[in-house]
Amino acid sequence: MDLDALDHKIISALEADARISFAALADLVGLSKTPCWKRVKALEEAGVIKGYRTILDPAQLGFGLEAFVQVSIDVELFEAFEAAVRRHPLIWRCHATTGEADYLLHILAADMAALDRLLRQELNRLPGVRHTMTSMSTREIKSDISFADAAWHIGSSR
Repeated sequence: MDLDALDHKIISALEADARISFAALADLVGLSKTPCWKRVKALEEAGVIKGYRTILDPAQLGFGLEAFVQVSIDVELFEAFEAAVRRHPLIWRCHATTGEADYLLHILAADMAALDRLLRQELNRLPGVRHTMTSMSTREIKSDISFADAAWHIGSSR
């Protein structure tokens, strides 16, 4: 789907406030309500908008630590490893990677003792795990990206 300037405005507005009403969104982007609704539906149907979520603060929910764990596995067990990762509630994100490690996990823990238990008793026992290396997040510098702004930036640099 080729996005135009109006699509980028709509996406930016929805990124800032996914609960915005169609009337307010239409006013913000300079459309009437029905054409705005149709554009949003087209963006959803094209898969540009995958869904809407509430963003929670992990620290407010008792997760005082965030860690990044590089994991090397026995390659023949990758399916079992990935299935176990998908089921684990404290693994927030998992990416297959290039380089020395096979995966990068972003995990949450209440505190250092909970992280230690998680690493020793759970993560290191997942199928195929050979080696892990953990880095702790000391503070977050940036957590949000405006995909609309990034896509606009890419499009304007071509």
